[in-house]
Amino acid sequence: MKIDFQKLAEAAQQHTKGHAVRHWFITLGGPGLILLGLLDSSVIPIPGSMDAMTIVLAAHQKTWWMYYAVMATIGSVVGAYITYRIARKQGDKALHARLSARNAKMVTETFEKYGFGAIAVPALLPPPMPMVPFVIAAGALQYSTKKFIAAMSLGRIIRYCILAYLGATYGRKIFAVVLAHGEMALAVTIGIAAVVALVLILMRSKKKREALAGAR
Repeated sequence: MKIDFQKLAEAAQQHTKGHAVRHWFITLGGPGLILLGLLDSSVIPIPGSMDAMTIVLAAHQKTWWMYYAVMATIGSVVGAYITYRIARKQGDKALHARLSARNAKMVTETFEKYGFGAIAVPALLPPPMPMVPFVIAAGALQYSTKKFIAAMSLGRIIRYCILAYLGATYGRKIFAVVLAHGEMALAVTIGIAAVVALVLILMRSKKKREALAGAR
């Protein structure tokens, strides 16, 4: 059997680099999550990176899982806010620069229909659910800054609290569970997102009815 030593060397080098990057983020801790969040929720998304590092850090220091969830949320929200502000200044140009005409129309219609939920639900769902297009849509359509931050924060804090808690409870074994039961994990997450979205819609409807009743 012929052994390809070059491929073995390349694989070993990649493993070493991956270990070094992971060790670097563990050393940085919470601030490292903010840094990664700035990239992940900005115009340079790194799908799945925040989820993985939140789990790794929570598994590394189990009693700090809530701290890591909050730090991940801060980094993610700040990164998304930067993209939102850029899109807000550029207007419709931001949408058409990043998306095809068909996708831009679909995202815009979804956002105009659901508003708050169009930000909160994608913020809660894991990859491959896209987040950046809805962030850009929020900015391009001049959506309220306070509502945008609130929706982003709500979705992200729920998501990262779940991931950090799982990391603290099951350690890195959770990765094997996700790989083995990815569809089930996604279904559960979607179910949670649907409940959250329903609660938000009901709360908004109640506030509108109260406002109308008060105006009479």
